[in-house]
Amino acid sequence: MKEEIQGFNNKQSAADKEICDLLATAIDLELTEAESKIWHAHPVWFLDGNPVVGYCKLKDCVRLMFWSGADFGEEKLIVTTGKFKDASIRYTNLDQVDLSDLERWLKMAREIQWDYKNLVKRKGQLERLK
Repeated sequence: MKEEIQGFNNKQSAADKEICDLLATAIDLELTEAESKIWHAHPVWFLDGNPVVGYCKLKDCVRLMFWSGADFGEEKLIVTTGKFKDASIRYTNLDQVDLSDLERWLKMAREIQWDYKNLVKRKGQLERLK
C-alpha cells in the first residue's frame, strides 16, 4: 500500500481504519496495474489515467465508489447521481465487506470503463472506453 494511502487510513477511527486497510489491500491485489494516489483528498486507483475505484470517509461510514459502477448490474452497488456512471456501497463495520463481491467488482472496474479522464475536454460528455 502506498504511504500516502496508509496515511489516510491511519487518520481514521480504529473500525474505519480496518475497513480502509482491507479495501486498499484488496484493490492493490486485484488491480496490480493501477496507479493509486490521494486525489481530491481520498484514495483513488486509476487505469491508464482514468479513475476506476476509490473510497472516502463520510460522517457515518466508509464509502467505496466505482466510477463506472452503474453499468456493473450489481444490486448491492447504489447508483446515486444519475449524471455520471458511478455507483457505491457504504460500510460501517469490517464484517460488511464481502471479499468475493469486492473481487468481482474490481474485475468489472477493469472491464467496464467510461472516460472520466477526458470529461472536461469533452465538456461533460462521457464516452464508453470498454
